[in-house]
This record gives sequence, C-alpha cells and structure tokens, in this order.
Amino acid sequence: MKPHRQPNWEERYAQPGCCCGREPVDFLREHLDELPRGAALDLAMGEGRNALFLAQHGFSVTGIDNSPTGVAKAEARAREQGLRLKTIVADLESYALPVEEFDVVLCCYYLQRSLFPQMEHALKQGGALLVQTLTVEQLQFSTGPRNREHLLEPNELYRAFRHLRVAYYREVVRGERAVASLLAYRAP
Repeated sequence: MKPHRQPNWEERYAQPGCCCGREPVDFLREHLDELPRGAALDLAMGEGRNALFLAQHGFSVTGIDNSPTGVAKAEARAREQGLRLKTIVADLESYALPVEEFDVVLCCYYLQRSLFPQMEHALKQGGALLVQTLTVEQLQFSTGPRNREHLLEPNELYRAFRHLRVAYYREVVRGERAVASLLAYRAP
C-alpha cells in the first residue's frame, strides 16, 4: 500500500477555482440562526467559503490560514462581493488565539487537538463554537486522511467540549464522508 501524503494546500489553492467549493458547509448554513451575531473567527479558513458566508450575514469575520494563496483567494472573493474580511496568515500550530474576543469560533475540516482549549477560550461569554470534521470511520473510504491522528475517535469531539453547553452533536456517515458536528455555547 502506498503511503498517503499530507495534502499540499498551497498547491491545491494555486489551481483555478475553489478546491473546496464556494458554498459554506451545510452544518454552518443549517445553524446560522442559532449563532450570536458579532465577531466570528474562522480557523483554517482556506479560500474563505465559510468566512464569506458569515460576512454576508453581518458578522465581523477574521479568518486564519497558513496558506498565503488560500488567504489571497479569500480576500479577492471578499473584494468581489464588497465584503469586509480580516485575514491572518499564520500556522495554527504556533499561533496563539486571542482570549474572549469572538462571539463565534468556527473550525471545519481541520483537526488540531492542541487548539481545542484555545478555541474555547477565544469565545466571549455566551459565544458559540461550531466544529465539523472527519471521524475514523472515514478510513473505510478511499478519500480523506489515512492517518488516524487526523481523524476524530468516536465521541471525541463531544468529550473535548462537554463542559460547554452542547446544543447539537452528531456523528454520521453520509455517502463517502464520516463526519462529527458540534454546536456548543460558552456560559454567559
């Protein structure tokens, strides 16, 4: 079996179009009305599909990604749409998130367990955390990460944020995607 290499996001983002699509993840769209309005942080925002969706709905959005090319594409799309988007090119492995600065923290399809406490601390009181990423059940399919370290174990996401007020949690396999989704709130 050939070893599965990590994706080169700079290479992917350099291709024409949006490699992850232009539309936000369905989970964000489905729960938009449950998010407190205000400042939002999109972690590993890539080309900005979720960040731009939040900006279109009146959020003041900051997006962080380690790919200058992905960030540049998000900025260009924001300009095209007349939206404001604050961007930061940074490696989340070493970047420290601000404390109690955001009404919403969003992280989709990026898993860095060491970031979990910072994600929670970045929330203002009453703030919402929305997370969606792949689980180990993804290994049954030919797509997605092959390294278990890049996939959530059963109920891991729920356990990681169980001291928040969890409003919604699910793990589901649909098509060829095994996904965990969480919406939780920091106490006011």
